[in-house]
Amino acid sequence: MIEKVYESGRGIFHLAPAWVPRAFCRPGKRIKLHPDDYYILGLERGGIDERWFASTTHAYNGPNTPDDEGLSYVVDPNTGEKFLLKDAINFLGAKAVGDEIWQKYKAWPMYSKFFDNAGPLPHHVHHNDQFAGRVGQSGKPEMYFFPSQVNNHGGEFPFTFFGIDSQHTKEDVKQALMNFNKGDNLLLDLAAAYKLTLDTGWDVPPGVLHAPGSLCTYEPQFASDVYAMYQSVLYGGHCVSEDLLWNCCPKDEIGNYEYLIDVLDWELNTDKEFMKNRFMIPITATSAPEYLDEWICYKSDVVCAKRLTIYPNQTVTFKDDAAYGMICLQGHGSLEGYKLETPTLIRYGQVTNDEFFVTYEAAKNGVSITNQSDSEDIVILKHYAVNNNLLKSMQNARRK
Repeated sequence: MIEKVYESGRGIFHLAPAWVPRAFCRPGKRIKLHPDDYYILGLERGGIDERWFASTTHAYNGPNTPDDEGLSYVVDPNTGEKFLLKDAINFLGAKAVGDEIWQKYKAWPMYSKFFDNAGPLPHHVHHNDQFAGRVGQSGKPEMYFFPSQVNNHGGEFPFTFFGIDSQHTKEDVKQALMNFNKGDNLLLDLAAAYKLTLDTGWDVPPGVLHAPGSLCTYEPQFASDVYAMYQSVLYGGHCVSEDLLWNCCPKDEIGNYEYLIDVLDWELNTDKEFMKNRFMIPITATSAPEYLDEWICYKSDVVCAKRLTIYPNQTVTFKDDAAYGMICLQGHGSLEGYKLETPTLIRYGQVTNDEFFVTYEAAKNGVSITNQSDSEDIVILKHYAVNNNLLKSMQNARRK
């Protein structure tokens, strides 16, 4: 079936939405899921506030997590049957992701998602390879971008805290962590906040504390779900359970606050030029009368993303040096024989026509997209695992 769908789709896979609930989050309701379906999985699982794209990564949400939560399914355009994108990539190997990525990872090593929370998240950290490896996971670099198309409102707190102010010490942070169960541990008193601006983004390497604000966020990231929450009480009085402080911590380190400090990349957290080094605005990659192709996430050497805008009544063919997942934010048309359209409202379990995975061979050969509107742009976000060609392209764009 995988081979048949690969051939008939000319190397492009149509993906069904992958919805993910989080028990510690409250849905911002901007990801187009039907209002009746945000808690369709039950209150004990939490509200759905994430949609994962081109994912071969399992979302771990505790012992009741289904085996396929977070995993993207490919839809056979002829029969409607489904199979996991993970299985397709394992079967196709380098034909799907390219020799360089396959030789390095033997997998598709990234995914992206919409994170859509009504309020801010706790100041938390994603572990690097060293610390994630101790619990059998990979480190997690990630990036943020705040698309206008999914942010008709800013939520309760559209500001994000990053890192630790350089005037503070590791001992200050340790004391805050030791106060986790005494109410608000005041960790945010040690950090700086930044106002979030639509259509801009941030680079968040592993080991950097961050308390994401309440904008709906597009997040390209490495294929991992490793994290620990270091803040105890959120804006609005919402509490974080202590088990999340020790999440992804080896059993023999639980209770060791020095270990939690070691997880932090202190140099990055206390960088006095954090905004200069981590903030991103779109950079033009290429442009023509028919389209605009921009880098939107480009400061990581592991994952990256672009925004492609195709103007009304235009047809363009794009060749890429890497496989990618894509989500259509705006407009309608066609993509290599597939319907391409942005849904207004999605029922849980419904298949949409806004998400695809373009394999390496298809990307190299070129993908033709037609905007069938005479008034509205097509806007697509594309997420990649970085290979040498993409790295050079990003570096050249940044120099310009």
